[in-house]
This record gives sequence, C-alpha cells and structure tokens, in this order.
Amino acid sequence: MGRHTAGTIERLSSACNRYAEWFLLLLGITMTATVILQVFSRYVLNHSLFWSEELARYLLVWLTFIGATVAYHRSMHPGVDVIFKRLERKNRQRIKRLVHLVSLIFFLVMIWYGCSFAYFIRVQTTPALSLPKWLIFSIIPLSGLIFTLHGVAFLWRKPQEPPSSGGKP
Repeated sequence: MGRHTAGTIERLSSACNRYAEWFLLLLGITMTATVILQVFSRYVLNHSLFWSEELARYLLVWLTFIGATVAYHRSMHPGVDVIFKRLERKNRQRIKRLVHLVSLIFFLVMIWYGCSFAYFIRVQTTPALSLPKWLIFSIIPLSGLIFTLHGVAFLWRKPQEPPSSGGKP
C-alpha cells in the first residue's frame, strides 16, 4: 500500500470515529431520557413503563461497543506498560504493531462470530419492544468492522518521530 492509500485509510478511520462520537452522544442522551422518563413515570405517575428497562439495557450495550471503538481509535484503553516503557523506541514500535496485528485477528473473529450469532437468532424478538434480536446483536460485527478499520489505520500509520533535542547534537 502506498502513501495515498494509507492516508485514505487514516481519513476514513478518523471520519468513522467522528460519526461514532456523535452516535455515542445520541445514544447517551436517549438512554438518559429513557431512564429519567421511567423514574418520573414510576414515582410521580405511579405507572411503570414496561419497555424502558429493556430499551436502556440495549442502548447501554450499543454505547459500550461503540465507545470501545472510540477509545481504541484514541488509544485510551487501559494497559500495563511497565515493561513496554523500558524498551527502546524501535522495539516499542514493533510491539505496538504486533499488538495491533493480534487485535486485528480478534476483530475479525468478532465480525465472523458476531454475524453467525446474529444470523442464528434472526427470528427471535425482544420481549418488551418486539425488536428483532439480530438488530440488537448486530453491534458485535459492526463494532468489529470499526475496530478493524482503526486497526488497519494504526498499522499503516507512520511511526512517530522521536522528540527533537532542541537543536543539541
């Protein structure tokens, strides 16, 4: 892959991340409004909404998976880096690439088995909302695709230059 392709993948990854961040905002607002409406309905109107808990749960699942892709894009996932920080810069870059390669394998497994599972439950519906369950579980392969895009972008990214020494030799 050339420099142009790597730049295209990087731009696509960044654009996908921006849309994911906006989608997270929408999911968070919707989930918050659902929970507030349920609390108001239960304690003020003395009438519980039968569908609100299920909707909030599924929104939380989607929020978690999409949020994980955003965290991966921003390199914000927690990690143990005691040994990593003691390595030379060249070896750190190699380890980072290895981690992204292993992650890509996991993401491809997410896509494959996520699609298989969504297909397996394609005729089932949720109890309260009567939504098709494949729609709820489609977040697994969808987030796997987003993870894969970010992982490929990380692999083709040019290694960061060492910090300059301020003009000193």
